Amino acid sequence: MTNDKLDNWLEIGKIVSPQGLSGELRVYPVSDFPERFEVPGKRWLLRASDTEPQPIELLTGRYISNKNLYVIKLAGVENCDQAEALRGCKLMVPASDRPQLGEDEYHVLDLIGLEVFMQASGELVGTVVDIISAGNDLLEVKLNPSFTHNKQQMTNDKGQMTNGKKQKTVLIPFVHAIAPVVDLPSGRIEITPPPGLLEINN
Repeated sequence: MTNDKLDNWLEIGKIVSPQGLSGELRVYPVSDFPERFEVPGKRWLLRASDTEPQPIELLTGRYISNKNLYVIKLAGVENCDQAEALRGCKLMVPASDRPQLGEDEYHVLDLIGLEVFMQASGELVGTVVDIISAGNDLLEVKLNPSFTHNKQQMTNDKGQMTNGKKQKTVLIPFVHAIAPVVDLPSGRIEITPPPGLLEINN
């Protein structure tokens, strides 16, 4: 069931557990913008039982890089029990509160669901299902069955037949040289992958 009231909100993270005994919370981020969790100010909290997010004040936040988590402190959450009660809640901001992007920057949410085409042939490669943040972002693309079927007779470097029966995903570096065209209004990305890129992940 979709909740129309949430159309105007962006989820920026999910509270996964308390951190320590003083009411701090661990948050798994869904936003690429650190200031969402590090800059004090108003955020909104969506509890499982609510249909609309409620305003809450972010006091502090810090990033724990080896866990890809933020630890945040919210006003009014003073102890482990109060923090535990917020487990599974989502942190939200108004959809209008998107940071301004540079010319070649995109919101992760805008890219998921786009169809990926070979620029040269126009062949549908697949659909973006996730973005993996590495040194360069990687697009995780679920391959179109017909595309994998066409490729299943190809062999990989070890001379083994790659099996195209199972629908797979591939990782495509999200850099201008490989994905020169990102057309959000049309919902498409055009790629010019170097030879072998779409087979190496098998």
